[in-house]
Amino acid sequence: MNKLFALAAAAMFAAAGSIGSAADSVEPGFKPLFNGQDLTGWKLRRPNATNTWSVLPGGILKNTVLPGTHGVDLVGDQKFWNFTVRYEYMTPKDSNSGFYLRGRHEIQILGDYESHGTSDTCNGSIYGFKAPDKFATKPAGEWQSVEATIIGNRITVILNGVKIHDNVECNKATGSELDGKVKEPGPIFLQGDHGTVSFRHIRIRELPSNPPPGQ
Repeated sequence: MNKLFALAAAAMFAAAGSIGSAADSVEPGFKPLFNGQDLTGWKLRRPNATNTWSVLPGGILKNTVLPGTHGVDLVGDQKFWNFTVRYEYMTPKDSNSGFYLRGRHEIQILGDYESHGTSDTCNGSIYGFKAPDKFATKPAGEWQSVEATIIGNRITVILNGVKIHDNVECNKATGSELDGKVKEPGPIFLQGDHGTVSFRHIRIRELPSNPPPGQ
């Protein structure tokens, strides 16, 4: 009986350890921007707005926007220049959000799988600036993965394993930006005023670079 108990206990501790390791593991060179537990390192874009963001079990950051209401954007505390950022997101059908590089260049998030087409405002677009090279969107309710790299004024994006933007020159902010200072470092910001969206596994790797122009 004691032997069985010991084996069961060992299995429980091993499982707990593997879960903890998975939660804490980050690819070499990357660091997490969201700790999976609370909003440390983030702030509301409008401090007096009603907070529509919450942290769910499993390290999920969710913005819930009810019909007829508006949410609020979430802005990271740190600023970055050249970097690669990886993240996963999920939306309901037709829900609208965005992931902003340096707080100025939006990688569009939209639950538009059923369109099966691309435009400069579709899911994965550099919003209002360039359509994805290929359609790579997954259906609503499924997790989608992104790797976005920005070096100087050039952006490369991989959506669900498919390269949809390849070293695209983008010299302007793309709308709803924090500011127009495109030659300066800036934070990650998550668009939250439009629709419901969930994020997880947000991590970043800063890349060596020359200083931003003018510095």
